[in-house]
Amino acid sequence: MGNQDLLKQQGTRIVELDIEGMTCASCVARVERKLGKLEGVEASVNLPLESASVTVPADITDQQIVDTVNATGYKAYLKNQPATHEHTEVEHAEHHDDHSGTEHDHSGGAGGMRQHASKRGTSEHAEHGADAVATGDHHAVAHEEHGEHAEHVGRGAATGDHMHHGPGAKTLRPRLIVAAVLTVPVFAISMVPALQFANWGWVAAALALPVVSWAAWPFHRAAAINARHFASTMDTLVSIGVLAAYLYSAWQLISNPRMTEHPGMEAMEGMGGGLYFEVAAVVTTFLLLGRYLEANAKAKAGDALKALLSLGAKDATVLKDGVEHKIPADELRVGDVFVVRPGEKIATDGVVTDGASAVDASLLTGESVPVEVGPDSPVTGATINTSGRLLVRATRVGSETTLAQMGRLVSQAQTGKAPIARLADRISAVFVPVVLVIAVLTFFAWFLTTGELNASFTAAVAVLVIACPCALGLATPVGLLTGTGRGAQLGILIKGPQVLEDTRTVDTILLDKTGTVTSGKLAVDGTIPLNGHREADVLTLAGAVEAASEHPIAHAIAAAAKDAMLDGGSLPKVSDFSSAAGGGVRGTVALNGNPGTVVVVGRSGWLEENGIVPDEAQRKALADSEAGGATAIWVAVDGTPAGIVALRDTIKDGSAAAIARLKEMGIRPMLLTGDNAAVAAQVADAVGIAPEDVFAGVLPEGKVDAVRQLQAKGATVAMAGDGVNDAAALAQAELGIAMGSGTDVAIEASDLTVMGSDLGQLVQAIELSRRTLRTIKVNLFWAFFYNAIGIPVAALGLLNPMIAGAAMAASSVLVVANSLRLRGFGK
Repeated sequence: MGNQDLLKQQGTRIVELDIEGMTCASCVARVERKLGKLEGVEASVNLPLESASVTVPADITDQQIVDTVNATGYKAYLKNQPATHEHTEVEHAEHHDDHSGTEHDHSGGAGGMRQHASKRGTSEHAEHGADAVATGDHHAVAHEEHGEHAEHVGRGAATGDHMHHGPGAKTLRPRLIVAAVLTVPVFAISMVPALQFANWGWVAAALALPVVSWAAWPFHRAAAINARHFASTMDTLVSIGVLAAYLYSAWQLISNPRMTEHPGMEAMEGMGGGLYFEVAAVVTTFLLLGRYLEANAKAKAGDALKALLSLGAKDATVLKDGVEHKIPADELRVGDVFVVRPGEKIATDGVVTDGASAVDASLLTGESVPVEVGPDSPVTGATINTSGRLLVRATRVGSETTLAQMGRLVSQAQTGKAPIARLADRISAVFVPVVLVIAVLTFFAWFLTTGELNASFTAAVAVLVIACPCALGLATPVGLLTGTGRGAQLGILIKGPQVLEDTRTVDTILLDKTGTVTSGKLAVDGTIPLNGHREADVLTLAGAVEAASEHPIAHAIAAAAKDAMLDGGSLPKVSDFSSAAGGGVRGTVALNGNPGTVVVVGRSGWLEENGIVPDEAQRKALADSEAGGATAIWVAVDGTPAGIVALRDTIKDGSAAAIARLKEMGIRPMLLTGDNAAVAAQVADAVGIAPEDVFAGVLPEGKVDAVRQLQAKGATVAMAGDGVNDAAALAQAELGIAMGSGTDVAIEASDLTVMGSDLGQLVQAIELSRRTLRTIKVNLFWAFFYNAIGIPVAALGLLNPMIAGAAMAASSVLVVANSLRLRGFGK
């Protein structure tokens, strides 16, 4: 809210736009540059989300902003505004696979959340069930050609859905199949003289025609759109190269219909420059394969906010006039009193009016220890009541709840990500125009010096074919596919090529304590005997009484006591058991021949309620234990304090070794936790993190702030976590790493997912990502090495287009072979 107030004071506002038609980084730069020419306007364009956030002074209208973007050749719409528009065939162009976005604005129980596609570029529509239906959400009928374009419909009171992205695996599959089936015979009869027959050239032309037209249509369409914007990408070169090879061959065949009248006749001297239908077909098939593999790898991208919303309670039991009524949770209103039984989720934010219990808030706060609550204690929706019955008065519902606010944090962090374009596209922005110019110059140079049209055209086509970036198109997806495939075997999920670039530059990593560095499960750390009692007896008595309780702390104490039994027997029997939620337990235990040992276990207040008052020395022992980062529990026997049981969140095996490896890689590890400073310091010391690199007592909003603070100081930040409370920070960081034992929302908000719970896998994930990036860069080097050598040779007329095609194919084979080396990573 502070940012909005500041903008008002400065006389500016934020205008959010949806933009259609952008295909690469040059599109982003063009839109930002055009908007930047307006006085006082600053724009940040997000390519994957097809959106822009524009800071606009008061004297410039929203329509002026929209018109400015439209003038650049794209389509702009104000978010959440009704938009009715017609799309031409060209405007339905299929874009690159990493180009997608959604934007929603819910006004019902879903929490007024703006919904975005994942920063990785999702290829799935977000579904919102009853909320979407209730608000009149409409998904436009997909275009019959792509089946993946949703128009803006009814974006005001109704919820809008914007999904406009490149061809997915489902769209590319039939094109790839047709291309592959037709390319095999074309290649065979063109390259193997023994398979040639009379007039085989006409058959090759007929078979290759669907490949270079229908199958290659996504490349031609994208090239046409870029040409309309006076831009060029890899698609431009692919389209021109494919068409040039086919049209040149067709011209050769038509000008001399008898050139393949007999087998082998085409190669006879004086019968033309040869036919290259197989070059056009093979290039198309290879490129479609690369696009298909890439699209297929992205097909499982999901929506983080959908997972976040699913964490909330679905129903609530409202208490009215002493009668309980079950209603949907989104029908709760401020002031309603509802019942929460043990094991149930708390339906919404509120204040306890009656009852006492322990609430497991780990999903939202990351706290490892359940929070004790009683009358007047605040509670948060989606947290779990672990023990006693509670009556809660709702204080915040819908968009005001903590869960909804966290959803907005994830959304804001995602939109704030800098747009990431394909490395190949960035290079193609310069490479493609240069190749086109060289091809044209080659044609005219040859024609002016020799006067031979055929020789001139042959040299020009050779330039285009050798430059046709099949290897360039495969360099990233094949390297990524191999790297991610090996990662899957190791339990590592890499979500996209942009992740690889992020891992290369990371110099700081924030590690969430609970569930990442530690297990998130309490365990007895030690027992302090008092008043002459034996340590073993104290733990046994406490475990016996706690075994009858359902509290998480009780489970940990009972488990430790049972494990400590020397004979593996059962714990002593308990009679006269009683408990108080939030206080402790009491019972009579038969131990060492004494059938009536009265044992009281719990907090200080519970001991006092039972008439037991520890002295100052004993209280100091408890305080010292808590100061060391432990959760301390009293154990009293027959009316006097007998000991203290200390519990801690256990550190995962391998955490210290993994942090040492991070340091060796030049990455600074930092600990981030919602727990208190004593707990954080104890964990940090155990795993080798410096005291100054610890953030303790941090709320979910504070985790995002911690990431931003480090980024403001120039650090490139990775964030590792597993809880919902980590999701916004995972999205904000340059690299988000989710531990697979965590929640769906944390996994969906991240770039890397480690399916295991060992920090060593996290280090391995970063190493694999960096190795994959290096492999892709080597692939790109070899792809351009062929061009650097081949283009001058082709321009001099020393390279037949067929040899150029073979060289191009060889570069692709080299790229694939280099990528396959990643299969040995980690062995």
